[in-house]
Amino acid sequence: MILIIGLVIYWWHLGIFTDQVKMKNYLKDKQVIGPILFVLIQIVQVVIPIIPGGVSLLAGVIFFGPVMGFIYNYVGIVIGSLIIFYLARQYGKPFLLHLVSEESLDKYMKWTKNQKKFNWFFALCIVAPMAPDDVLCMLAGLTQMKFWTFFWIIILGKPWTIAAYSLGLVYGAKWLIGIFKS
Repeated sequence: MILIIGLVIYWWHLGIFTDQVKMKNYLKDKQVIGPILFVLIQIVQVVIPIIPGGVSLLAGVIFFGPVMGFIYNYVGIVIGSLIIFYLARQYGKPFLLHLVSEESLDKYMKWTKNQKKFNWFFALCIVAPMAPDDVLCMLAGLTQMKFWTFFWIIILGKPWTIAAYSLGLVYGAKWLIGIFKS
């Protein structure tokens, strides 16, 4: 945890969380360690929402290509999701309130009244693009959801949204560029 905090501070000072060009230049000359650093960045952006997930998903595909970018995005996001579930389970609502507003949390708490319904709601949201996945992962940590239920929903559901975001962002950007070139 100390290493991750130290890296986040170092990367923040380098500006790689706010400037895609700086992130690309930072990772470019790190052939072997670059993918590891990128996965760490993905983990951090799930646990500590510094940058929007869509930006980092696009960065993975741009820097590493569609296949390896997808894999690095998936690994980082899954690990980050597992960590945030654990932290929410361990430290409870006060921990969540450091990362999300009480208003956001209260909006989703009503879904936790019935655990079986919440499990289905959670699974549906994890598969659906545009859902606030990180908040929902934290929320799941506050419920009675079994770890293995959470684990399998994340493992089986995340690839679909990551692929949708990655392909949508890449091909959507190409389409927009094509429109402006015409």
